[in-house]
Amino acid sequence: MLEKFTNDELKTLVDNQKVVLFFSASWCPDCIFIDPYIPKLEKEFNDFKWIHVDRDEHMDVAQENNVMGIPSFICFDHGKEVGRFVDKDRKTYDQVKDFLNQVESKL
Repeated sequence: MLEKFTNDELKTLVDNQKVVLFFSASWCPDCIFIDPYIPKLEKEFNDFKWIHVDRDEHMDVAQENNVMGIPSFICFDHGKEVGRFVDKDRKTYDQVKDFLNQVESKL
């Protein structure tokens, strides 16, 4: 999972491939809850480039994508948003997997 990037690098990645943006923060208990499951999800949905967006380090990216709650997931396919799981609630492995399966079924 990519964790360090500039905004220009992020835009290039989002515009040129299938991407999952995973928004979180180190202080967020719900993010800490889902974090151990991310590597498994990343392996299961490896058609996507996974990018971790630390909401505190990249507040501008969160605002541009209307991410008001974390953890959140946004999927893009060559620059087009194809899925959004954004709210302030805790997310389980099964909920995120179901979301990603729905996204894949539309592609």
